[in-house]
Amino acid sequence: MKFSTFLRTALAAATLAFTSLAGVSAHADGLLGNIKARGTLLVGVEGTYPPFNFVDPKTRQLDGFDIDVAKLIAAKLGVKVQFVKTEWSGILAGLEAGKFDVIINQVGITPERQKTFDFSVPYVASSPQLILRKNDTHDYKSFADLKGKKLGVSQGSNYEALAKAQQGVIVKSYPGAPEYLADLVGGRVDAALNDQLMTAYLVKTSSLPIKGGAIVGGPKFNGIPFKKGNPKFAAALNKILEDSFKDGQFAKISDKWFGIDVSKVRKAN
Repeated sequence: MKFSTFLRTALAAATLAFTSLAGVSAHADGLLGNIKARGTLLVGVEGTYPPFNFVDPKTRQLDGFDIDVAKLIAAKLGVKVQFVKTEWSGILAGLEAGKFDVIINQVGITPERQKTFDFSVPYVASSPQLILRKNDTHDYKSFADLKGKKLGVSQGSNYEALAKAQQGVIVKSYPGAPEYLADLVGGRVDAALNDQLMTAYLVKTSSLPIKGGAIVGGPKFNGIPFKKGNPKFAAALNKILEDSFKDGQFAKISDKWFGIDVSKVRKAN
C-alpha cells in the first residue's frame, strides 16, 4: 500500500473514531449536552395564559412571568431560548415526543406526572385565595366563615369545583375574572376565589378597589418538567433556580408581574 493511500485510510479511520466518540460523549451528557451543542433551549408554552405567558398586543412577542424565567435560565446556561407554542391539552405529550426540552408553563408537580417526567425544584407555590372589596371589614378566614354568603368563581375552573364542595357557600359562576370582580365591587357577591398569584396580579394591575383575602386551601407546587434520565441537566437547572432565589433575580421577575416575591411565597408554603 502506498504511503499516501495508507495516510488517507488512517485519517479516515481516525475521523470516524473521533466522530463516534463525540457521539457517545454527547449521548452520555444527555439533555444538557444536546442543549449546549444546539445553542438553544427549546421551551414549551401555551402563549395564552396571562400573566404567565401571552402574546403582547403591542410587540406581538411572547411576554409574561414564565417567559422571563425561561430567559433567565437560558442565559445562565449560556444559550438562546426558543419558545414553542402548544395548546395545554397537548403540551405534556409534546415534551414526551421531544418537541421541546422543557415546559415552563405552571405545570403542577404531581405523583402521576412524576412517573413520566423529572421536575425541577418548585419555583412557584400557590394556594386558593379569597378576593375582597378593599373596604370590606369582614374577617373571612375560611370557607366556614362564608356560609350563607355569595362567592364568585370562574366557570369550569378548579376553584369553581373547590367552592362547590363547601357546604353552605352560595357559589356564583362567571365567564371569567372581569365579570366576577365587577359583581364583587358592586356588592352582588361577598367574595371571589382564585389562585394566590393570579389574585396578586389582579390586585396589582386592576384599577378596581379590591384586595387579597385569606388563603383557604393548601398549596400547589409548580416545577419545570423534562425527560427522565438527565441528571446533569437536572443539577444545572436546579442550581440556576436556587441561585436566583438567593441573589434576588427571581424576586425581581416576580415583583414585576405580581408585586410580591414568589420565592418567599414558595418557602412560606
